[in-house]
Amino acid sequence: MTTGSVSPRRADTRRNHERILAVAAELLSGSAELSFNAIAKQAGVGVGTVYRHFPTPEALIVAAYQREVRHLVDVVPQLLAAHPPEAAFRIWTTDHLAHYVMTKRGLADALRVETSAREGLPASTSRAVAGAVSTLLKANAEAGTVRDDLNPETVLRGLAGLLYLNPGEDWREQTVALTDLLWRGMGKKP
Repeated sequence: MTTGSVSPRRADTRRNHERILAVAAELLSGSAELSFNAIAKQAGVGVGTVYRHFPTPEALIVAAYQREVRHLVDVVPQLLAAHPPEAAFRIWTTDHLAHYVMTKRGLADALRVETSAREGLPASTSRAVAGAVSTLLKANAEAGTVRDDLNPETVLRGLAGLLYLNPGEDWREQTVALTDLLWRGMGKKP
């Protein structure tokens, strides 16, 4: 049984794989319902192609979830290269982490409902996201904008307040307020 990996030999296979995952993540962002037919249609592939890449709904859901977390983590070095560390932390929190929380509720629900692999996923996700936070904190500590004794898991627990935001409200403004509050607590002591 495959876990959603593809042979690196064929570029069209990789493109199909990525299109299927992108469509699945988009469809699952609003609902825990999964339709291989709908995914195939929107991805522009046959339903057999979807099944070849992901023989079970569980395989597709896990791969879509891992893809989304990977994007959340992989953007950190790009943000640090393009922005000062404080701005990178704030942009990541608002435009990436909060956006992920607000738009991936259906994916999280599908993961809870459909998968038996869920025991290992939250721990690996938590470690990956804590690693991203650690990278951001280290850059900020080196820039002198935060204390250098901050624990990434503690900061992540503070950011868990994002889970209480309502997608129907102005969650961006609320994220900025939460980030400001957290930032004041992370700042260097006078």
